[in-house]
Amino acid sequence: MSSIPINGKELKYNEQGKGEPLVLVHGSASDYRTWHHQEQVFNKQYRVISYSRRYHWPNEKIPEKADYAMQEHVEDLKAMIRDLDVAPTHLVGHSYGAFLCMLLAMQEPELVRTLVLAEPPVITLFVSNTPKPGELVKLLFTRPRTATAIIRFGVNGLAPARAAAKRDELRKAMHLFGKAILGKKTFERLSDQRLEQIEANAFKAEFLGSGFVPLDQDKISSVNIPTLLISAQNSHPLFHRLMDRLEELLPRRERIEIRDASHIMHEDNPGDFNSAVLQFLNAKSPGS
Repeated sequence: MSSIPINGKELKYNEQGKGEPLVLVHGSASDYRTWHHQEQVFNKQYRVISYSRRYHWPNEKIPEKADYAMQEHVEDLKAMIRDLDVAPTHLVGHSYGAFLCMLLAMQEPELVRTLVLAEPPVITLFVSNTPKPGELVKLLFTRPRTATAIIRFGVNGLAPARAAAKRDELRKAMHLFGKAILGKKTFERLSDQRLEQIEANAFKAEFLGSGFVPLDQDKISSVNIPTLLISAQNSHPLFHRLMDRLEELLPRRERIEIRDASHIMHEDNPGDFNSAVLQFLNAKSPGS
């Protein structure tokens, strides 16, 4: 494992394989280890870089009272792509990491060759980070299924997790949130090793900080980069509604659903996930 100074922080990363560069960007409650099943396959055709985002294991822990700021993570990704001289790169992001990849493509598209977005939580397409009643009422009239999914996820997952985080019960917060995201049965089947990864990457600031960047639908529609949207069969309905909207907005998108998988589809069903990503990337590579 190597390290690179990025925006005042040392970030750990793995690099393996040769060919066109491919950067893997993990989501919340994760670090570079979440990509184990992808690295060992993708590196046969691509120069694969997986890194742990700032504050994620084994990097320096988040300081007390620091914000977990989304744009800061985007700036780190931009700097890493430039400093490793891998632009334009294929970007594969999961969840929060997929949101970061999309923001980077909106802000500096010249850095990106293709996008693979696995269920980015783009809630700010519809409402603010802490939705006001008026926002939800309006959404109920225009997109009732999306509004219902947001309300249910907030009541049953995010709100209880935030309350636990405020009480400094971070382990409880992560378990509440994890069960809401993955479903109770899937969460309870996680290995001890995967639970350790979750708890090593639990941040109070992520629950209580500045949250997600507001999104402009017109700017998303202007992202003229080949994009693969990946959904999971057993994900929370909210993710399906969010992916529906991205599919409507992005001009050069394809979409696939991974069967027998939860939100962490790249871990639940890595075979199908890897095949879908490689088929997409190989079709977009020069000479294909």
